[in-house]
Amino acid sequence: EVQLQTSGGGLVQAGGSLKLSCAASGFPFDDYDIGWFRQAPGKEREGISGIRNRDGSTWYADSVKGRFTISSDSAKNTVYLQMNSLDPEDTAVYYCAADNGWASTIAQAVGVMSAFGRWGQGTLVTVSS
Repeated sequence: EVQLQTSGGGLVQAGGSLKLSCAASGFPFDDYDIGWFRQAPGKEREGISGIRNRDGSTWYADSVKGRFTISSDSAKNTVYLQMNSLDPEDTAVYYCAADNGWASTIAQAVGVMSAFGRWGQGTLVTVSS
């Protein structure tokens, strides 16, 4: 059974840090791209980061670049999103998702949300001011 289990969300003060985890099972993890997406209240879901497990390449949206770090542990089939310097604007439900590496680059992949066929359940991140 294909599963993506997202965890690590919570309540944090502005300027604080959280680390999200995305544990995958049921598909060849090393061949897939993993993306992180978020949906803030009243806003559309957006892609914020991605990693191509085949070569380790990464991508970040401008809104999180320099503050968030994506990483992958193939031994644990888990992708992490380290989030530092959190801002109330980062409050959202965060999702991880996987696609089969169809795109030429991880940046292109994250830009096509509909291509991600496997999604985690989401974890809520709330940043208080």
